[in-house]
Amino acid sequence: MKTIEKIKEDKNYTAVDLGNLDELMEYSLIHKVNKNKIEGKVFLKEATKSTGTEISFNSLAPKTEQPYFHIHYKNEESYIILKGYGFFQVDGECFEIKEGSVVRVAPDGIRGIRNDSDETMIYMVVQSRENSLEEHTTDDGERVTFDPKW
Repeated sequence: MKTIEKIKEDKNYTAVDLGNLDELMEYSLIHKVNKNKIEGKVFLKEATKSTGTEISFNSLAPKTEQPYFHIHYKNEESYIILKGYGFFQVDGECFEIKEGSVVRVAPDGIRGIRNDSDETMIYMVVQSRENSLEEHTTDDGERVTFDPKW
């Protein structure tokens, strides 16, 4: 089983390395509720010490689907397809997805994903509490003068 490598950490950041995304299937975890082993999935909240989001990298073997549909109680999810193509279903609606597709799903949305391609599908999921973002992009920050070290 592959593990996340810590690059560097200090008071205001934690940097990690997952490795090559083509090696994502080497990660596995045990589901907290049903105790099933899930291969090709890695969560980053604990590794990065995140306090506002959960990010996961996921893979689906060719011509397979996530073996369950699910909802959340508080968190919305944004799925970002990085490689492959297939279908995404929310509630009763099914639509095509491909590399570059982004799908946001509210907590109550019953969701599932299928890989119809001949290669492993790789996608990222960003999960955060619904309606928690008060400021975003340039509204939440300011430019500062700083000497780069590169």
